[in-house]
Amino acid sequence: MIQSRASVTVRYAETDMMGIVYHANYLPWFEVARTQLLREQGFPYRQLEADGYRIPVLEVAAKFIRPAVYDDNLTIVVTMREKPLLRIRLEYEVFRGEELLATGHSAHAFCDLNGRPTRPPPAFVAKMGETFQ
Repeated sequence: MIQSRASVTVRYAETDMMGIVYHANYLPWFEVARTQLLREQGFPYRQLEADGYRIPVLEVAAKFIRPAVYDDNLTIVVTMREKPLLRIRLEYEVFRGEELLATGHSAHAFCDLNGRPTRPPPAFVAKMGETFQ
């Protein structure tokens, strides 16, 4: 299992007329956590793209439990529970302190620059093999 944490502070522009975070704004927070997890594993998105890889979203879902509001300090926990083969599945939890506000998941695949599915970079395969023994 691999896990990472990212922090965000809710901006006023991320709230709706009811004063709560608009649901679509959770997806960029998931991305912040996801890119941080990959960076911590030695695979920053910028380098993956420079090496000719893209990692598009195949599936994403979120469940909202409690609302986040302007100026909340949130922690997004992202977890990769299974060794990725051709797909990467990630799970997300959004917390305000100890309070769970939302959960979600996403699935991704490696593609080449033309959008065709491809195997992950050899270094990624090796790193995941070490991590998920």
